[in-house]
Amino acid sequence: MVLPRLVDFDSTTVPEEDTEVLVVGSGAAGLSASLSAARAGRRVLLVAKSGFLDTASDLAQGGIAVALSKDDSPEKHLQDTLNSGSGLSDPEFVKVLVREGPERVRAMLSSGAIFTRDGSGLAFTREGGHSVPRIIYASGDRSGAEVIRTLSPLVLQNRRIEIREKYFLIDLITLGNSVIGGLFFEGEKKIPLFVRAASVVLATGGSGQLFQETTNPTISTGDGMAAAYRSGATLRDLEFVQFHPTVFYVAGAPRFLISEAVRGEGAALVNDRQEHFMRSYHPDAELASRDVVARAILDQMKRQAARNVYLDCRSIGPNFKKRFPSIYAMVQRFRIDPAHDLIPVRPAAHYMMGGVKIDLNGAADLENLFACGEVACTGVHGANRLGSNSLLECLVFGDRAGAAAAEGKHIFRGRVQFTRRWKDFHLDVADLKRSLNALVWRHCGIEREGSDLEFVLEKLKEWQSYALSARFFDSSGWEMQNMLLIAGLIAQSALERTESRGAHFRTDFPERDDAKWLRHIDRKIN
Repeated sequence: MVLPRLVDFDSTTVPEEDTEVLVVGSGAAGLSASLSAARAGRRVLLVAKSGFLDTASDLAQGGIAVALSKDDSPEKHLQDTLNSGSGLSDPEFVKVLVREGPERVRAMLSSGAIFTRDGSGLAFTREGGHSVPRIIYASGDRSGAEVIRTLSPLVLQNRRIEIREKYFLIDLITLGNSVIGGLFFEGEKKIPLFVRAASVVLATGGSGQLFQETTNPTISTGDGMAAAYRSGATLRDLEFVQFHPTVFYVAGAPRFLISEAVRGEGAALVNDRQEHFMRSYHPDAELASRDVVARAILDQMKRQAARNVYLDCRSIGPNFKKRFPSIYAMVQRFRIDPAHDLIPVRPAAHYMMGGVKIDLNGAADLENLFACGEVACTGVHGANRLGSNSLLECLVFGDRAGAAAAEGKHIFRGRVQFTRRWKDFHLDVADLKRSLNALVWRHCGIEREGSDLEFVLEKLKEWQSYALSARFFDSSGWEMQNMLLIAGLIAQSALERTESRGAHFRTDFPERDDAKWLRHIDRKIN
């Protein structure tokens, strides 16, 4: 079932204003796009769903993958990224990433970004899938926070950029094949607002809140993808959801990511019997790609009827506290000292490789619509994201999307009217979210099977039959509708792809099938 539009051109007017470039989302991609559009002389309205600094980017631990060391090159970075993508990364997009990435990082460093240094130069570490150490990092494990700390003052000080907080994107507004603005719910005043714009840039992040176990913040509910789909834009490769292998797992603790860089510094995975098991799954052991490590952990948990495995960081010793201060502080709250104790971990949903289909300049297949960051399917990640490529992607393609959006000049001035469609009955959103999380985690998670995916689609059809037209009084209900939509599209794509590739693993089709499936799956509203 397709989620019906929440607004239409009909009878009831709402308050409105206009801007030249409307950017939805204030993470690394949204900040980059805003600065790029402002440099081109455009008036930018940057809208944040929650607080300006409440983003998934701020939580990124590992670092930025960039070919800046003397032992590295863009060509090596290109090959590693293509290898990780399992045949579905677009070489042209990856070339842009690895060739423009160093310039974007140097620009950020010249703006005051402070990354860890080794003597006179930057320090580099290695993560799974990388052939050489190429990850730069800040404050040990606060790389995303450093990116936001660097870019956010530039945005705040730019007179061409206006910022709004607690604005929820209800829907994109279209006229024919063109996006002419967005309809928002203003959280403070509890009123709708229509923002007309010559160009709209979606930088709304991912959809990890679909899953019971996730590293994503509560704002990651797939809103941008859902709005783009309802408007007629194409979504691509939604079956490819990356599960981070090592997420802190203690009763009552938040699902806190234990950076892959910890394994890059020498930590090993062990099971309940303290046996090192990764070498039996892949010659790269702990530094194998994330899909391999996540499935290996899941297999160990099944074999031993365990709820988790453990990360043995004792070889790092006292240096752990200095190298990974945020992780150290979190595990200390639960009386775990990584220098002496094992850290309980298990996989969790982490990153969406699929999203809004875009070209090299971030343009979607609707006029005036652009996307960047996790909401977009750039063609870089393919079936499996190479670790620490995401922040670089935000910087490179956020900059490109903002520059391309700045070329839009025409703001639609015709009359736009709206109607509301709903049934006036109460719905327990929190209860439905718990049910959705359990369903998607169990059947659309690390391992999938055809009959389970069919069950998911039937259950979602049942829930959608009443939840999509219910009346809500805050954004939580609209978030739920968006999650129901994206969950269905993920399940449809996962059912259609009858093979295993990258992060998508089918127990009933465990082999990769290049003859049939060396291609993308696109979803577009009928």
